[in-house]
Amino acid sequence: MTEIRITTLAERPELADRLGDMDDPWPEFATHDSLAWLLYPRMEAELADYVLVATDGDAVVARGYSVPFALHVAGRDGALPAQGWDRALMWAFSDLRRGVRPDTVSAIEITVARDRQGEGLSGRMLAAMRGNARSRGFSEMVAPVRPSGKPAEPDTPIQEYAYRTREDGLPHDPWLRVHVRAGGVIDSVAPLSMTITGSLAQWRTWTGLPFDVAGPVRVPGALTPVRCEPEQGYAVYVEPNIWVRHGLTEEAGSGRRP
Repeated sequence: MTEIRITTLAERPELADRLGDMDDPWPEFATHDSLAWLLYPRMEAELADYVLVATDGDAVVARGYSVPFALHVAGRDGALPAQGWDRALMWAFSDLRRGVRPDTVSAIEITVARDRQGEGLSGRMLAAMRGNARSRGFSEMVAPVRPSGKPAEPDTPIQEYAYRTREDGLPHDPWLRVHVRAGGVIDSVAPLSMTITGSLAQWRTWTGLPFDVAGPVRVPGALTPVRCEPEQGYAVYVEPNIWVRHGLTEEAGSGRRP
């Protein structure tokens, strides 16, 4: 096996067209978020210093997106928003357009190729993202974490799930554990982190489910049930995430748990 190399997209712009080539584990409906369609190409074009790519030889095996934004300014005041992932993206590009100096980096996505999961790549990508933010002068990174175990419990309230721990005190959720072991601290819940809407026909295509009865629909890969409104002709999914703060000072890094 060749050595895995993690770089920014700015360092290797030739990889831009290959970021979507790997077989990733995202459910189909998750690829139809309106903000993602609008802003992912802009992240790659305008914020390439904050896009990470892991390669094994010629193969792209993981990718990571992050964005800089101003959190400690009037109207935001250091508080992480209930709108989570969506709001971090909107703030980042609003600040970029207006020339506002960023003071924080938000993780947006870390994805590992389906056939490379279980090798510790997610933790390596998180460490690389932290290191990239630190090298650019930031003292904090935040992450609207999509807990990996939550799809198995779609009816469990996110507030309950977010703070559940094991006997050793680490989070119950595997992806949250990776963040906490890396030095992250759970801050709050983002109940409105991502919203995906679609016609009933679209949801049927995305999921293979009938979407013909009003009320909650449990969809594989969803963290909470999708709300179906057949008389109105649409369904909507509102995904909660969990905000984690990562201090990036040397002191914070030295206290990481094994």
